[in-house]
Amino acid sequence: MSCSICEKRKEKRFCPAVHGRICPQCCGESREVTLDCPSDCIYLQQARAHEKPRAASELDPAALFLKVDIPEQFLYQHEHLIMGLSYALAKSARLHRDIADPDLIVALTAIGKAYETLVNSGLHYESQITSVTQQAVIQELQTMVKEYREAEQKHTGTTRLRDADVLRALVFLSRMAQSRTSGRPKSRAFVDFLFTQFPEKDSVLTTPGEAPSRLIVP
Repeated sequence: MSCSICEKRKEKRFCPAVHGRICPQCCGESREVTLDCPSDCIYLQQARAHEKPRAASELDPAALFLKVDIPEQFLYQHEHLIMGLSYALAKSARLHRDIADPDLIVALTAIGKAYETLVNSGLHYESQITSVTQQAVIQELQTMVKEYREAEQKHTGTTRLRDADVLRALVFLSRMAQSRTSGRPKSRAFVDFLFTQFPEKDSVLTTPGEAPSRLIVP
């Protein structure tokens, strides 16, 4: 039997993305490029396990925000903010099953630029993104920041969260996304990482001593 994709080489493995059998070469060349590979595909999992980290030249400088410094202490002081924003990304990916890593990176970059402009000049920058899916991710992130501030106000009587803190948290996640994705157009390695951090059955974060909430308040 010949490969379902190239129809030339001999098929040797079942591909759940095409619901047929394909050759190893087509599997390697098409994986997360033209094929929407399901996360439980054993060949995708094997590829991820042996994949080398991407070179710096392969990363998008715009998504790295190289001018933004993130002290190690910041990660401990704002762990709950980062967790909340990560949960917002995971929630978006569950609501929109077609979301891939590039969508999250574009959204994080866009909202990061908006906060960078706000912090540096006080101006509000409007994103030019036209993708409905990516806009939905940005909206979910904005909602999380708003709810975080409201929860902080409720439990401490004041809002200590600065726009500069939100910027650093977004940049941290953007850099993490860049480091975890394969860089392929349909990669969902970062999405799957978020799902492991926030399993669907445990996707609601709680405020200590109170009813379930979406945030953990410091």
